[in-house]
Amino acid sequence: MNIQDIKQRFEIIGNSPLLNYALQTATKVAPTDITVLINGESGVGKEAFSKVIHALSARKHGPFIAVNCGAIPEGTIDSELFGHEKGSFTGAVDTRKGYFETVSGGTIFLDEVGELPLETQSRLLRILESGEFLKVGSSKTQKTDVRVIAATNRDLLDYSAQGKFREDLYYRLSTVPIRVPPLRERKEDINLLFRKFSADFAEKYKSKPVMLDAEAQNMLAAFRWPGNIRQLKNVAEQLSVLDEDKNVNAYELAQVLPPERPGLPALMVNPADANQMSERDIFYKVLFELRKDLSDLKGVVFEMMQNGKTSMSADDFSIKPNENMNNIFNPGMYQNMSNQMNPTNMMNNNLSGFTMPNNNIIDIPIIHNPEPENLSIEQKEIELIKKALDKYRGRRKKAANELGISERTLYRKIKQYDLED
Repeated sequence: MNIQDIKQRFEIIGNSPLLNYALQTATKVAPTDITVLINGESGVGKEAFSKVIHALSARKHGPFIAVNCGAIPEGTIDSELFGHEKGSFTGAVDTRKGYFETVSGGTIFLDEVGELPLETQSRLLRILESGEFLKVGSSKTQKTDVRVIAATNRDLLDYSAQGKFREDLYYRLSTVPIRVPPLRERKEDINLLFRKFSADFAEKYKSKPVMLDAEAQNMLAAFRWPGNIRQLKNVAEQLSVLDEDKNVNAYELAQVLPPERPGLPALMVNPADANQMSERDIFYKVLFELRKDLSDLKGVVFEMMQNGKTSMSADDFSIKPNENMNNIFNPGMYQNMSNQMNPTNMMNNNLSGFTMPNNNIIDIPIIHNPEPENLSIEQKEIELIKKALDKYRGRRKKAANELGISERTLYRKIKQYDLED
């Protein structure tokens, strides 16, 4: 069976090379009894791959069961997987078979296997190595013939280093690893998936399928989709229910997409660019600190002017506004300066070349008192957005690229600041 037939049979949508490679690996390993570990983020469709492997294996007529290891309480998971004897613990009113006993001859899919307790991991390792297990509360060894397919969205080697996962179990499970790519690495498949989901929901709700314009399609492909296919499906369903005419533009799509990050416009950067962002934040902080220092310096100079002083020493920069100038400076220091400059001239001329008591020269520039600059981050944001829109004559895609933000974030900011034309 070729890849296209497999996609059609199991309703797998997409033509991404990464997706095709994962499917090819699954079809090659399916006829064997090798244990498989499927890696992938939450929502990428790992269970679909387990079904492909089972359906193409010699066990296809045997039972198949999917177990979410993270959804079973730690106190009962051993009983669920391996069974228990009557009276083995409080509430065990009868003997019970576990999944490994009931699925013998078939396939068991252990989703989120990284959430298994360490004691359960030891029991699972024994099954993988010898096919033997013990029911809870029993000393009688039982045999089972089960193929194990495991899946995780965790880095199990990292878990192993933290003492949360057995390293020997990791290597036993990952005889053949299969990586299912996240949706952000399958950008060419995003609109295909959306159209499929839209058609399904149109049939479900007896309505027209949702159609996206070109800008909305670009926005859909640019979004990072942390929830992967599951999240995309939810967005398609929201639009199918909430949008009346079913013709969705980028602005309408932005209303149902969650914000990528709070605060300032979110930069679309790779993890490798994290240092660049931190340098930008540091640069802003330094600018604000410099402005604060400059304001303090202006205050010192104007206070000296008001008190009739025409030269400065290093100690002047610690002057407090209400301190008595005569207690700090020697009045005699002004005797030889009366012909150089007076306080009135200090406001109108270039203040340079004054002789200090120790015969050092200090240049004091003309200091005007400009209108205080607006330091509102929100106002700066509005100005930058307006400049970008003016520069590209309202073309929002190019403006968003210039600002280093996503189109969706730009649409949200335009609405927030009421910048619509």
